[in-house]
Amino acid sequence: MKLNLIYFSPTGGTKKTVEILSNTWDLEKNIIDISIPDKNYSTYSFSSDELCIIGVPSFGGRVPSVAIDHLKQMSSCNTPTILVATYGNRDYEDTLLELKDTAEECGFKIVAAIAAVTEHSIMNQFATGRPNEEDCCEILNLGKTIKDTLSKNLNLSNLKIPGNRPYREYNGVPLKPKTNKYCHKCGICASLCPANAIPKDNPNKTENTLCISCMRCISICPNSARSLSKLLLLPASQKMKKACSTPKKNELFIATI
Repeated sequence: MKLNLIYFSPTGGTKKTVEILSNTWDLEKNIIDISIPDKNYSTYSFSSDELCIIGVPSFGGRVPSVAIDHLKQMSSCNTPTILVATYGNRDYEDTLLELKDTAEECGFKIVAAIAAVTEHSIMNQFATGRPNEEDCCEILNLGKTIKDTLSKNLNLSNLKIPGNRPYREYNGVPLKPKTNKYCHKCGICASLCPANAIPKDNPNKTENTLCISCMRCISICPNSARSLSKLLLLPASQKMKKACSTPKKNELFIATI
């Protein structure tokens, strides 16, 4: 059996969580990063004798639109699949439900789902350092629970998870990264921007209408040449403080027969 790790992880939190969970299984691993711009994902198809973990971050309680577009290119033949939605200690709202609906549309058989807390990608003062050591142990234990359940019965289909249809409206946030004088126009950010929001021929610019505020460009810039406006970030942080300050717990949902 092969274990496919499919994730959209602009700043690394979702990737780390998926990798921790995957350590539950001693299987050959196939890594599929669905944040790569302009990649053809229609070449990926999965069979019923494989296992998949699909991980995405929650953006405003929804799955990032780019991740949805790339997932929809894939096909599966009833592949047992575990979903992971990571969020920055506020709420994941309709993220897991939207991910489940999308994955099932592609033919994946969803057997379990996890909502996991990771450091907030925009406001790093919330859930700083998560997943931490305690989270790692907890996620591994959740993985063991899933593994034990699957070892007894693979015919699980009735997975109940939080969320509502229609999904909550999300139109992005006004926080868009800008460059400063340290930008050398190396083009790393442009080549790895999931939304193609940074012109490759002019990488010190940002196309705000395309930018999904995933913060990848800030996290990977070797010169720390990209950042957010402090004038916009401060009031946004104050607004989020109440909802994000109390540590949230990781959650597990398992399907039944």
